[in-house]
Amino acid sequence: MIEAKRWGKAVFYGVFTILIIALISSFLLSILLRFTSLTEDSLFWVITSISFLAVFIGGFIAGGKGKEKGWLLGGATAVAYTGIVLLFQFLGYGKTLSLESLLYHGGFLITSIVGGMLGVNISSPKRQA
Repeated sequence: MIEAKRWGKAVFYGVFTILIIALISSFLLSILLRFTSLTEDSLFWVITSISFLAVFIGGFIAGGKGKEKGWLLGGATAVAYTGIVLLFQFLGYGKTLSLESLLYHGGFLITSIVGGMLGVNISSPKRQA
């Protein structure tokens, strides 16, 4: 029971981190779009890179907080994030996930799993043999 609570808390911190990074980057990019001649199309790769970086950091934090099974915590973080995005798209815009967005979220899953594994290994204390 304690382990599940710790894992849930780790996934929450990971998803919360992703959402905070998305909020801050959205704010900064909207200011950039408003006060410059840039368009959304010209920032496509920047937005995509920030998205993958945010998911990686979220998985990393989830793995660091959980301290074990980083692949599972990273995967759970990505699945929770995908669930939030799916609910937002469906309830807010009436859209379902397209093939393109499924590929993105598959990439998010892999990225978050790698982040979770690195988070566990970097945050764990070094063991002496």
